[in-house]
Parts: sequence; structure tokens; C-alpha cells
Amino acid sequence: MSGYDIPSSKFSIELAYQYPFITAICGISPNDVPFKEEEIEGMLQQIEIMLQEDKLNKIVAVGEIGLDYYWNKENKEMQKIFFQKQIELANSYELPIVIHTREAVQDTLELLKTTPVKKKGVFHCCPLNRELVKEALKLGFYISFAGPITFKNAKNAEEIVQMVPMDKILIETDSPYLAPEPKRGTRNDSRNVIFIAEKIAQFKQISLQEVAKATYQNAIQIFGK
Repeated sequence: MSGYDIPSSKFSIELAYQYPFITAICGISPNDVPFKEEEIEGMLQQIEIMLQEDKLNKIVAVGEIGLDYYWNKENKEMQKIFFQKQIELANSYELPIVIHTREAVQDTLELLKTTPVKKKGVFHCCPLNRELVKEALKLGFYISFAGPITFKNAKNAEEIVQMVPMDKILIETDSPYLAPEPKRGTRNDSRNVIFIAEKIAQFKQISLQEVAKATYQNAIQIFGK
């Protein structure tokens, strides 16, 4: 389970400690970055405390973190600072990162090149952008697809999926949003991930079982400890 701010990160840890089949991802999303620079250190300290106190090693990544210029255009520089500092935090604990990027492709890629990620990570609910996917793969990141690749108006979905080799592909729900076809418009949950896997199998002309096996192994590879 992935956090996006302090409360949701704490909740993801609570669930991970309660259920053996759940792991936690903790971080501050770009949509939850404070507008005042003096608030940064306090929030980062809270995330670091979570990492320090994780005695059962249930936190498997720092995220979701990144840049979002769709919802927030006024604090771009603050988003960059926060993104960089959370990458540095992930590096210090040897954890991968989970990246959220929206309408910020160039700045996201530039920051990843200037602040290398030791354990790499995954572009979650990856935008269907050719340059982003091409450069992300060059940098060694995984690409995770969600409901949008099943949408009827996703004209370049097949091309983008074909760009990603099977050893770099992941699937997700982005619950509770972006329910895939044929469940579009409903509250999304993990039962719907099969529709994303089926669409990838269709695009790549392989079996559903091959997609399931590859994405499972990739998840273990990136998040396993």
C-alpha cells in the first residue's frame, strides 16, 4: 500500500504490520508538498522516523514522490526540492522510489539524471508519453501501467506498452481511481488488475499467464528485500 502524505504513510505501515501479505510505501506526493520551505524539514523528518522505526522491514520503497504540474503550477520549485530530498532519503536507506509525474516530463527526467537513484524504482501509473518511457527505461526504471491503457481513447497505449520489455513492466490499480474498462466509472480496487494484464497480453500477443508471471517477478525484484 502506498502513502502520499504523512497520515496515509502511517496508515500503510499499520496495515503492513497487521497483515503479512501487505507491504508499505511511504512518502509525500507532489500534490501534498507544502508551499512554505520551512515546512519541508519537519515533513521529511517524519518520513525518516517511519523508516528508522520499521523494525520488521515492511517499508519497501519511498513514494509516491515526484512532480505534478497539472494540479499545482505555483510551487514547482518546492516540488523539485522535495522530490530531490526524498530521493536522497531513499538512497540513504537503500530503497527504490515510486514516481508520480504529470505534465512534468522534462523536469522529472532532468532531476532523475542530476540526482541518481541508487535502487532505481518505478514510474507508477506511467503517462503514455514516448519520451518519458524511452528515457525512464534508459535510466533503469520500471514502468507500471494502470487503467488508462484499457481506455478507448488511449490511442497510443499499444505503442507505449510495446516499448516496455517484459522484465521492466508492472501493473497496478491506482485505486480508488482510474478503473479500467469494463469497470470504468466505478470505484477501482485490486480485483480489476486482471483487465490491465489482459490488455497487455493482447498488445504483446502473449498469454495472460506470461504477463502475470513477469509482473509478479518484477515486483519481487524491485520491492523484495
